[in-house]
Amino acid sequence: MDRKIRVGAVSYLNTKPLLYGIERSPLLERMELITDHPASIAEMLLKDEIDIGLVPVAIIPEMREYYINTRYVIGCNGPVGSVCLFSQVPVKELRKVLMDNESKTSVALAKILLKDYWKISPEYEEASSGFLEEIKGGTGAVVIGDRALKQRSISSYGYDLGEAWKNMTGLPFVFAAWISNKRLDPGWVEAFDEANGKGVRQIDQVIEGLPDDLINLKEYYTRYLSYELDAEKEKGLEAFLKKIKQ
Repeated sequence: MDRKIRVGAVSYLNTKPLLYGIERSPLLERMELITDHPASIAEMLLKDEIDIGLVPVAIIPEMREYYINTRYVIGCNGPVGSVCLFSQVPVKELRKVLMDNESKTSVALAKILLKDYWKISPEYEEASSGFLEEIKGGTGAVVIGDRALKQRSISSYGYDLGEAWKNMTGLPFVFAAWISNKRLDPGWVEAFDEANGKGVRQIDQVIEGLPDDLINLKEYYTRYLSYELDAEKEKGLEAFLKKIKQ
């Protein structure tokens, strides 16, 4: 490729370990780094406005051609902490669920869990600006990212979607991966993989300077989040993609 590789990333707390290494890598000179929320990065990838993005895996069925790059993903093997269904009443009493439109994966996962795990059929509605104020009575909401970490101390009930998936399937879950819409130079991918891994291996350095008022970051990065794409996560991803195709 005779130009810089266009890379789309997400600047949530959960992506900081991956971005830590990328932003400190000589590879940065060979890429154009764009940050936005997950749904926006996904849309850019689908429109070929970027070459690779840390995108919700739920967009995979929409892609004509796709490649999962690097050994690193945003995943969990149990509770994830930052992707939750919040409500003021028990989940079985929900009549409507507002969907945080920043991540297609979280929306798809929530619908699967509500149907197959909690076995309820609420009305679904795309969340609008200020939707957190609407979490009351029989209305709940799926909230992701830093907003979810804050909401944990506000709502009466919080249901972790990573934990619910693990309980239902026995498998880990992959929320986002580095997906490209074309084959990329193997040498660049190898260097990009190494850059991702640097922050994952240096969590204490990543934490320095980050706000820690929402959650214990050391615990969040080492207990809740799981960044390596191993065989079990591949099984979890395959099971999820099969369910959303259904």
